[in-house]
Amino acid sequence: MQQPYESAGAGPHASPGAGPAPTPTPSGHGQATRGHGETARVLVVDDDPTVAEVVSGYLDRAGYVVDRAADGPAALARAAAHWPDLVVLDLMLPGMDGLEVCRRLRGHGPVPVIMLTARGDEDDRILGLEVGADDYVTKPFSPRELVLRVESVLRRTRPVTVAHPLHTAGLTVDPAARRATKNGTELALTVREFDLLAFFLRHPGRAYGREDLMREVWGWDFGDLSTVTVHVRRLRGKVEDDPARPRLIQTVWGVGYRFDAMAGARDESLDGSGDESLDGSGGRSLDGSPDAASDGSPDAAPDGETRSRP
Repeated sequence: MQQPYESAGAGPHASPGAGPAPTPTPSGHGQATRGHGETARVLVVDDDPTVAEVVSGYLDRAGYVVDRAADGPAALARAAAHWPDLVVLDLMLPGMDGLEVCRRLRGHGPVPVIMLTARGDEDDRILGLEVGADDYVTKPFSPRELVLRVESVLRRTRPVTVAHPLHTAGLTVDPAARRATKNGTELALTVREFDLLAFFLRHPGRAYGREDLMREVWGWDFGDLSTVTVHVRRLRGKVEDDPARPRLIQTVWGVGYRFDAMAGARDESLDGSGDESLDGSGGRSLDGSPDAASDGSPDAAPDGETRSRP
């Protein structure tokens, strides 16, 4: 039987006789804290006691306070008793699956979620991201990699000591308060959605590939690019007036995405009857039809997205 996590070596080339994996230790930046010196609390939800024990052990040795639950109702009860700073959540749980647990947790308040999924279940991974998971790890996985993912997500949730609010196109992002509004109404954004929006507002008018966004926003040098695609689609659903015809976050054909800070001003000056609007560079933003290319290549654009050519 294949283990849901990698063996003691925790790496693809570990030998069967390898000794215990090195204990993850804080890097000096306090990844096990939530800010102000408080220890971060992680809730591990998995019905496999071996997986839960291994993951909890690695997180505990990395300096986190760890709670455990074996099913959905127990996870919700644990979260109600001690609200976690992050949840490591197995997708396949008895009775109430991980997607429903994620929905219910998010209904009580914002909390980062890292989903554990079976390798090859791409539809389930995408669905997990759609309901608001900030990241996912496929089984079998390296516990050390999972600890690094936890560190990465928590690092981005900590208050920023020096950061000025960003304002453009009716949007306001306050990095210090981790708060975003559209026309004065607060937006319910996940950790990654907030970071993605803040990045776009800091770099208007410039096109970024999905690899660039994964590196700059996620802090990863590799990963599944569909993660970026799903988060862009979710973010459009919250900041665009018409997510099916995005004006602010445009798809640049063959490149990636570009934030057009002047789109709102231009839209107000148009009568709204046309399907085209001039972009800042003299090109056109067209309402694209579904694209057959969906293999994750840089040229592929998700179905239904607006495409623009630089």
